[in-house]
Amino acid sequence: MNEADSPAEPRSTEPRSAESKSAPAELKSAKHWIIGEPLPTEHLEGQLLPKRFALPIFASDPLSSVAYAPQELVMILLVGGLAFLSFTPWVALAVVVLLVTVVASYRQLIRAYPSGGGDYEVAHRNLGEKAGLVVASALLVDYVMTVVVSVASGVDNIISAIPELNPFRVELAIVFVIILAAVNLRGVSESSKAFAIPTYLFIGSVFIMIVVGLTRTALGDPPVAESAAYDVQGESLTQAAIILLLLRSFASGCSALTGVEAISNGVPAFRLPKIRNAQATLVAMGGIAIILFSGLTAMALISNVHYAEDPCHLIGWAECATEPQPSLMAQVAAATFGGDSFPFYVIQAATALVLLLAANTAFNGFPLLGSVLARDGYAPKSLSTRGDRLIYSNGVIILALVAIAILVIFQANLTVLIQLYIIGVFVSFTIGQTGMVRHWLRELSRRRHPAKGAPKRPAGRDDDGAQPLSQGAIMRALVINAIGAAMTAVVLIVVTVTKFTHGAWIVFVMMPILFFLMLGVHRYYRDVEREIEPDPTTTFGAEGDHAIVLVGRMQKPTLKALDYAIAARHDSLEAVHVSLDEAQTKQLKKDWVKQNIHVKLRILSSPYRDLSYPLIQYIKQHRAEHGSEVITVYMPQYIVGHWWENLLHNHKARRIRQKLMLVHGVTVALVPWLLDSSDLIYGRRSRPLPGQDRRGEPVRPVPRRAPANEKPTGAGRR
Repeated sequence: MNEADSPAEPRSTEPRSAESKSAPAELKSAKHWIIGEPLPTEHLEGQLLPKRFALPIFASDPLSSVAYAPQELVMILLVGGLAFLSFTPWVALAVVVLLVTVVASYRQLIRAYPSGGGDYEVAHRNLGEKAGLVVASALLVDYVMTVVVSVASGVDNIISAIPELNPFRVELAIVFVIILAAVNLRGVSESSKAFAIPTYLFIGSVFIMIVVGLTRTALGDPPVAESAAYDVQGESLTQAAIILLLLRSFASGCSALTGVEAISNGVPAFRLPKIRNAQATLVAMGGIAIILFSGLTAMALISNVHYAEDPCHLIGWAECATEPQPSLMAQVAAATFGGDSFPFYVIQAATALVLLLAANTAFNGFPLLGSVLARDGYAPKSLSTRGDRLIYSNGVIILALVAIAILVIFQANLTVLIQLYIIGVFVSFTIGQTGMVRHWLRELSRRRHPAKGAPKRPAGRDDDGAQPLSQGAIMRALVINAIGAAMTAVVLIVVTVTKFTHGAWIVFVMMPILFFLMLGVHRYYRDVEREIEPDPTTTFGAEGDHAIVLVGRMQKPTLKALDYAIAARHDSLEAVHVSLDEAQTKQLKKDWVKQNIHVKLRILSSPYRDLSYPLIQYIKQHRAEHGSEVITVYMPQYIVGHWWENLLHNHKARRIRQKLMLVHGVTVALVPWLLDSSDLIYGRRSRPLPGQDRRGEPVRPVPRRAPANEKPTGAGRR
């Protein structure tokens, strides 16, 4: 019998007890080797980020995009031939102007909506539910693509330095996604420390490379890229095609703006004062990104980097079909420091690392957005649950799985994947900035026509470090967001037109699917909430208490269930056996008398060998005769230690439970019976029960089980 059936003797003097105390700690350390020890909720404040750690966490994506945004810009221009490189400074200038506008716009958004919803919250509050869901679907797609493109680009730079790894492109990408997910599962604080050094190393090394290259140029010794010797086979273009090519180049260069919105979504992760710290981090990120993007574009022009969409369009490079094309960053670094120099490998390593870590922006933004959507009822509630390390771990895992699937489908091909990029982010940019315009217009209206009795806002800064805005400040914010909305809308149109046929149409399929899924989830939660909320008409006036113990054969689990039912002291009690085999039923009757059980045994006939139907019909008949009684059905259940044991036991009891749950007035009570193999779970090699390790509770040794011939306490004497 189990410990619940009879007094148990502690086994503290036996060796097995000692093992049961030490083993859980070992298993716990193995379980948390990747993510670390569980943290209590009161440590949440310690997971908040200072600015120096927030920058690599939230800004690694836009900072790292300088590694491929100039490359994509130059690559598209070279489709028309070398002459089109003269447009590079002007296209880059347009990208910089747009970046400045977007950074200024998001400073206003952080001030107005610091709760972490970002563009989604702005659109939802100011433009309605549908606009909010469009933004949410766009951001979710963009976060997934951020992981995919960042990892693919990082692998691309690794292969540029070590071409022998090219056959393992997909495998490398998958491994890096798993590593990133594992690091993020350790918590925001630890992941920020892990990512700070590579991010700052990238910023410093690229900045030094730009300074060295510009200095050499000023001294009359400009660096020359290896590909400068190759001519480019350009296409003959009409005037309309030239304009389209310039627009497409601009659209590719705008990938430098990806991830700017992540800081507005991550304001709750900043230390107090949250608003001021988030705004300062956003400005620092924008300034660094502009310097690196402009400097790297200038160095690409100075060193005459020729990076073609089709490597075999480089005239004079015979190995185009067998060797991967070195990235623009690799060519500039080789031209500046030498292809076999130590600084070259430092820059390549730092670039590869920061490109991989750029995915971390999404690993922070996606779970935070998912938690906000779950809070509002548009995503499963599991996305709002914090894991052992106080992060939204379910969001991290979902993002990693989806990113891996896309990398496998597209074989981690950066040129193809980048066509799916930035569509979502500019959808959110445009709708979010439009929502901010509506927000400021409402604020102006409130200032001009204050509601009677409305409390005045106190002067000075609030807890988040923000000052109340004057009417003039609101007007400036309105103008900034209006310009941002107009510019991002134009860019969205350009990006859509230039990338749609190159694969961006897939994004416009994914977004509506997510939109309707979120809408459906919200409708479901709404309907369930309406269904279960109390009302003045629904009453629960059950009278009477009847218990049924479901009996199959005379076994200890059955006797234990019967003993529990007796101990519960119901108004009435009976045992019910559904007869499928006459011989087995006769044997049960004999055993019932032999065990001296004083509980009535009722036999139900089942000519069609169905266990649940006769039982349900009997219960309904009983309720019809005795009124609204609550009927409790006791059922024994095996607890096993090996997964394969579940395959060896039939699941009739589970099917019966599922059908009983549909019968009004019935409650099912499961009485567990621990088989010997369950020691693997509850015994000396035990694992902590769910939540036990998180609460820091020790795992106690299992008390001695009753001998096999011990009778249940009560079943034989009542």
